Amino acid sequence: MKPLNELPILRLPFRAMEEVYKGMHSIIKMISNRRSNTFPILRLSLLAIEEIFKAMDPFEIMTFSKISKRTKAVTKNMAFFSKYDIHFCVDKILWIYIRGTNGLVSCNYIMTWNEKLDGKIEEEKCLGRISRRVYKYSTDPIEEWKQLCIYVLEIFKKQTINFLQMRMDAFVDQNVSIINFLKSNMKSVDGCYLHQWYQKTNVDENFTHFLNNITINNRLDSWLHIKNGDFDGKIPKNLKELIINNSQWIGFERLLEIDCKHVTLRDNRITNEEWNSFLKKWIAMETHMNLESLELDNRNLEEFRDHVLHNIPHEVVSEEVSRIVPCVANTHPLQ
Repeated sequence: MKPLNELPILRLPFRAMEEVYKGMHSIIKMISNRRSNTFPILRLSLLAIEEIFKAMDPFEIMTFSKISKRTKAVTKNMAFFSKYDIHFCVDKILWIYIRGTNGLVSCNYIMTWNEKLDGKIEEEKCLGRISRRVYKYSTDPIEEWKQLCIYVLEIFKKQTINFLQMRMDAFVDQNVSIINFLKSNMKSVDGCYLHQWYQKTNVDENFTHFLNNITINNRLDSWLHIKNGDFDGKIPKNLKELIINNSQWIGFERLLEIDCKHVTLRDNRITNEEWNSFLKKWIAMETHMNLESLELDNRNLEEFRDHVLHNIPHEVVSEEVSRIVPCVANTHPLQ
């Protein structure tokens, strides 16, 4: 964080400057006096402090909050923090991402086993945006990451985070503990990306535990390799987008349980006859009332038309992009 004497006073809007003036008897004199090395920010009104906070980036806010109990209390009083984006990542390298309201400055807190990196700050600038990486050394990065997650959620008053990325084979033995931690400290997550590097690693039970304990609001993107064809994890309902890239475990009965707006299934084991039955039920509004679009893996259009759409009214809008199944009550594209 910049020293208090370097706080960007002159970058504040005029209204905030007025509030600063009200809070200090000699503000004009102090601003013009470049030798001054103090700035009594805590003496200002809450409105003035909030305007100053809006000019600070996430790293400066976090650092300011750690100065004392009073600065932490002041930081937690900021009303606009709910608009900040918070991302958590569980991988061999754990990190926490914070992005401010204007999106121009973001901060990544990265847990590291490398003691030489402790406290190191890297900064990248691209197209007017600044990305700052702050490294934190720990002999127990997972526990350190958990404590920082708790602190970030507290400071920015977040019960729901914007995005969670989790590599399921990074800490297989600790996945349950990490999932339980997330469940205990946050209400839900808007978007979720789950993956694994090594296909042979069995993460079925971890995926089941995740689906049964983490509330996902909008999007689930899974690249996991499920081994058990009778996988019993609960697929979230009412998502805006569900993407299952290795969906061999999705059979017809599972398909009927899915109730999301946009669904992508790749490498599924559903037969042509079952797809035909499903599309008829969908058109008749007997199932999947929320479904607006369905994307399947690469299929030969002629084969799909002959074996799936042979007795379903349809119109080919594009040979490469989509197949349309129109009906009076439910005119959603099958992509």
